[in-house]
Amino acid sequence: MHVDVFGEPDMSGDYDVDSVGMLPLKLIGRIEARGQTGHDLDLVIERRLADGYLQNPHVSVSVIAYRPFYVLGEVQKPGPYPYVVGMTVAHAVAIAGGYTYRASKSSITVQHFDDPGAQQDPVDEASPVLPGDLVRISERMF
Repeated sequence: MHVDVFGEPDMSGDYDVDSVGMLPLKLIGRIEARGQTGHDLDLVIERRLADGYLQNPHVSVSVIAYRPFYVLGEVQKPGPYPYVVGMTVAHAVAIAGGYTYRASKSSITVQHFDDPGAQQDPVDEASPVLPGDLVRISERMF
């Protein structure tokens, strides 16, 4: 993420969100980024900076790059791919080169990055794919 603190070039910069969704920032420490919008993060950072560090801070947060998503199983080119906003299972499969002839289009699962212990329920091609998700295409039975 890129954090821009207006008028404070030493505090502005690019920061990585860690594996548990925390954004480590200079002076104010770690802030929960997971599940937050950019505007929500702007406000949280502004409040923390105003609490003893800066007078009337103005902050802008933007995403530089998303976590890749992964496609495994019966696709032409399984592996990691760069996430694009609005991604669906159909888009993910297309990016991975399409289905193999053995693919079961009715046996697709998505494991969300933020809930790795969750049961993988079947989804369809219109289901959303989020950054870090694992899309698995099973083999069909003959």
